[in-house]
Amino acid sequence: MTVVDAHHHVWDLSVRDQPWLAAPELSALRRDFVVADLAPSARAAGVGRSVLVQTVTVPEETPELLALAAGHGLAAGVVGWADLTRPDLADELARLGELPGGRFLTGIRHQVQDEPDPEWLLRPDVRRGLTAVAAAGLRYDLVVRPRQLPACARAAAAHPGLTFVLDHLGKPPVAHGRLEPWRTALRALAALPNTVGKLSGLLTEAAPGSWRVADLRPYSETALDAFGPDRLMFGSDWPVCTLRASYGEVLDVTRELLAGLHPGERAAVLAGTATRVYGLCGPVPDSRVGGRNSRT
Repeated sequence: MTVVDAHHHVWDLSVRDQPWLAAPELSALRRDFVVADLAPSARAAGVGRSVLVQTVTVPEETPELLALAAGHGLAAGVVGWADLTRPDLADELARLGELPGGRFLTGIRHQVQDEPDPEWLLRPDVRRGLTAVAAAGLRYDLVVRPRQLPACARAAAAHPGLTFVLDHLGKPPVAHGRLEPWRTALRALAALPNTVGKLSGLLTEAAPGSWRVADLRPYSETALDAFGPDRLMFGSDWPVCTLRASYGEVLDVTRELLAGLHPGERAAVLAGTATRVYGLCGPVPDSRVGGRNSRT
């Protein structure tokens, strides 16, 4: 079965800085990571398609990611960034769709986790932007922390026509082994039919150097029970995942976490959900995968 990696990043520090990499614990990531670096590991792990996700809140990055997806066979979709609060967001989304690679635009994301207001998603100007995202036929990725999950549920309830995709399961406190209040908040969000979860980023939240698969299982099982396999998708969170494990190891851990499912359920998490929810562009010949074209 060909796997879909629903969440990875790339960046080129000669194009622009990544300010979030300034933290000392992220020093190993302060170098370039491009699709050509990922492609061999993805092929070896059985990954045939992926979703390329934004990293910085600047308007220039999204067109670059779209062009990158158009030039490589691995990325089948792009979750970009656009300012939800701009009054002309609908026009901006239409412009992005007309750019080279615009057909790969499948969603929009903002680093809500960095917003000091835990109810940022409920602001009138943000809600107007979410309405524009829905009208454009796109999805909205949520990158949030547990304290922001209640606002996510309220936003999803207020926009039933928009699919909300929860990145990294809302970053539960894996290193501390706590489930509450994250578990209750996640269940409330997952109870809404227009929400989807990404089984991604759990290793990043685990204790460095001493994590075990058993540490992750309570969180993956909570997500599987809350969303179900048809609303849960695998994402590597490469290259951030390399702080804890290699690309292949991340996929091996995920398969171990899914081992108790029926084959069809595993296939949904590993490929089917992402393909359906993101409406991914079709596969291209393998000869294009891994070619070194543009960087971002």
